[in-house]
Amino acid sequence: MSCCAPTEIVSDLERAERAGPSPEEMLLASRAVGEGLRQSDLAVPGIHCGACIQKIESALSRLEGVENARVNLSTRRVSVRWHEGRVPPIVPTIEGLGYETHLFDPEVGQKDKTLAELIRALGISGFASANIMLLSVSVWSGAEGSTRDLFHWVSALIAIPALVFAGRIFFRSAWNGLRRGRMNMDVPISLGILLAYGMSIYETMHHGQHAYFDASATLLFFLLIGRTFDHVMRERAREAVKGLARLAARGAMVLRPDGSRDYLPVDEIEPDMRILLAAGERVPVDARIEEGASDLDCSLVSGESEPQHVAPGAEIRAGTLNLTGPLTIRALAAAKDSFLAEMVRMMEAAEGGRNVYRRIADRASALYSPVVHLTALLTFIGWAAMTGDLHRSITIAISVLIITCPCALALAVPIVQVVAARRLFESGIMVKDGSAMERLATIDTIVFDKTGTLTVGTPRLVNTEAIDPKALGIAAAMGAHSRHPLSKALAQTGAEGPGFALGDIQELPGYGMEATARGDLYRLGRADWALTDGQAQAEASTVLTKNGRMLAQFVFEDRLRDGATDAVRQLSGKSLRMEVLSGDRPAAVAMLSQALGIKDFRAGVLPGDKAGRVAELAAEGRKVLMVGDGLNDAPALVAAHVSMAPATAADVGRNAADFVFLRESLAAVPLALRISRDSGRLIRQNLAIAGIYNVIAVPIAILGYVTPLVAALSMSFSSVLVVSNALRLKGAEKSTAKASKENGTHRAMGTMEPAK
Repeated sequence: MSCCAPTEIVSDLERAERAGPSPEEMLLASRAVGEGLRQSDLAVPGIHCGACIQKIESALSRLEGVENARVNLSTRRVSVRWHEGRVPPIVPTIEGLGYETHLFDPEVGQKDKTLAELIRALGISGFASANIMLLSVSVWSGAEGSTRDLFHWVSALIAIPALVFAGRIFFRSAWNGLRRGRMNMDVPISLGILLAYGMSIYETMHHGQHAYFDASATLLFFLLIGRTFDHVMRERAREAVKGLARLAARGAMVLRPDGSRDYLPVDEIEPDMRILLAAGERVPVDARIEEGASDLDCSLVSGESEPQHVAPGAEIRAGTLNLTGPLTIRALAAAKDSFLAEMVRMMEAAEGGRNVYRRIADRASALYSPVVHLTALLTFIGWAAMTGDLHRSITIAISVLIITCPCALALAVPIVQVVAARRLFESGIMVKDGSAMERLATIDTIVFDKTGTLTVGTPRLVNTEAIDPKALGIAAAMGAHSRHPLSKALAQTGAEGPGFALGDIQELPGYGMEATARGDLYRLGRADWALTDGQAQAEASTVLTKNGRMLAQFVFEDRLRDGATDAVRQLSGKSLRMEVLSGDRPAAVAMLSQALGIKDFRAGVLPGDKAGRVAELAAEGRKVLMVGDGLNDAPALVAAHVSMAPATAADVGRNAADFVFLRESLAAVPLALRISRDSGRLIRQNLAIAGIYNVIAVPIAILGYVTPLVAALSMSFSSVLVVSNALRLKGAEKSTAKASKENGTHRAMGTMEPAK
C-alpha cells in the first residue's frame, strides 16, 4: 500500500459525510402532507439573499414531480412538496447551483455558527481597517518617498488577513455561483474588494501617492456590519419559533401492553401508545387522559397563566406542562402531527409566502447582477474615454459595483414578514405565510360562524331533568364519537349507556350522528333531518330519534366568546361589512347577532350553503375573511379570500385556515387585521426606501462623487434603515380596561344543533 493511501481513504470518508442525502434517505425523511404529496425539508446553509431564494425555487419548481418549493431565508431551510412515487433529483439540483445541502434537523444548529463566523470576521476586518487607517493618516499628513511606500507595504500586509478570513464569506459565495455559471450579489462585492486591493498593490509597486488598502479593509468591515446586523435581526425575529420548539418534550415513558415500561424519544411515540406522565413533565404528543387528575399549565394554547384542571377523558395538547399529579395518557398523534409541531411549522412558513410584494422584490433582485455589471462596465468605458485615466475609471466603476448592491431590496419584504409573524405569535396568533397577511390587509367583508367562534363552543345541556335517562344514555354514547361541541356536551352529561352496542356510527357534517342497534336506526342532530315526514316539528333543533320517531329533545346554552363585543365594535369602526352564518335556529342566531350589533345573519345554513354564500360575496367583488371552527366550516374557510380559526377548532378547520388564534378572546381578529395592514404599509415603505436609495446613489456614483469606502457605508446604511423600519411594527397593545362583564359571564344563546 502506498503512503498516500490513508489520506485518500480519509478524503473519501469526508466526501461521503459531506454528500447530500440519497433518494432513499429523502424518502424516509419526508412526510406525507395529503393529496398524494410528500414534503422534504433540507438545510442549505449557503442561502443568504433574495437572489439565492429565487434561484433555488425556480430550479426546483421546474423538476418533474415537484408541486412547489419554498425557501425560508431565516432558517436556511428549503421545503419541497413532491408527488409520491419517485423522488425527484432535489439534492443534485440544489448542489448543482453551488449550495451545500443536507437533511434539515431542528436539533442541529442550536449554536449559531454563522453568527460566530460573522463576529470573528467583523473583529478581524475592524482591527485591520483601524490600523490601516492610522497608517493612512501619516500618508495624508505628508509622508513622501520611501516612508510613504513603507506605510503602504505595511498596510498591504495588515489587509491580507482581513481579505483572506473576512473576505472569504463573500468570496466563497461568489465562487460557488461562478463555477456553476451563475451570478449573485456577492460577485460584484468580491470584485470591488479585490480590485481595490489590486489597484493599491499596483500603486505601491509603482511608488504611487495614493493606495486604497484602507478602502478594502473598511469596505469589508462595513459590509460585514450590515450582514451581521441582518443576521442578528432575523435570529431575534425567530426567537419565538425557537422558544416554541424548546417546549417540546425530548421523550416519554411508554407503558407496554405487558406492563413493562420503556423510555422512548418523542419521535418514536406512535398513536395509541399509553404514556405515563409525571408531574413536572411536558406533554410529548397530543393525547387523551385515561387515568388520573392534575392541573396543567395551558398558557401555550390559551394564553392564560391560571392552571387548568383535567380529568379522565380530557384531550390535552403537546407542549402543555403537567403541574401537580401523575397521569396515564393515550397518544392521539405522532409528534410531527401534534399541535406543537403544527404551530412551529406555521411560524417557520410565515416568511415563505410568495405575495405580490415578495415577487416584485425577487424579480428586481434577479435582474440585479446583469444590470449592475453592465452599469459598472459602461461607467468604466465612459470615464476612460472621457479622461483617459484608467486609475480613476476603475475606482469609479468599483464604487458603482458596491453601491448598487440590492441588500435593502432583498430585505424589504421578508424582514417585515418575519417581524410581523413574531408580533402575531406574541399575541397568540399563528399565520401560515406572508401572502395570508397581504390578503387579510385587503378584506372588506367578514363572515362569522356562530358556535365555537362567536361563542366559546362549550355549550351546556339545560333540560336534563326533562329527558328520559335511557334516551340521554343513547345520545351520550353517540356523542362520544364526535368532536362537535354539542356532542361533547351530551357525552359529558349523559348517564349510563344504552346497554347494547351501537353499530355503523357515522357523522354527517351539517346534519348529525347516525347509528344502528338491533336493527333500529338512531339519529342525533337536526330535527328536520332526524324526524321522518309527517312528524311534528320539534321545539328544539337538536333531537334524538329512533326509526324517525322522537325520543328526546335537547336544549343547550352557550356564552359569547371573550372579547367578541369589543372585537365587533373595532371592526365596525373600520367600515367592514359583517355577517353571521349559522346552522342554528333563526331565533338563536338573531339573538346573538342583535347582542353583537351585527345586522346581517343567516340561520339554518348547511356547510355547502356557507361556501356558496362566500362564493356569492366573492362574485360581488367582496374580499371575504371567513372566521370559523368546525368540520362543516372547512369548505367556506377554503373558499374565502382569507380565513381564520381558533386553536380549539377541528383539525380539518385548523388546517384549512390561514390564521389560527391560540387564545380564547376574539380580539385576535381585529389585531391580526391591524398588524397585517401595518406590515403592508411598512413593506411599501421599505420598497420605496430601496428604490429611492438606488435612484439617488447610483447616478452620484456614476458621476464619480463616491469612493469605494463611502459606497460601502451607503449600502450598509440602506440595509440597516430597512431592517429598523420593519422593527417599528407594533404588536398587541396592553389593554387598560378589563373585558366587559357580559363577555365574561354565561349568556344563553338559545338552542343549537350540530350543523352550527
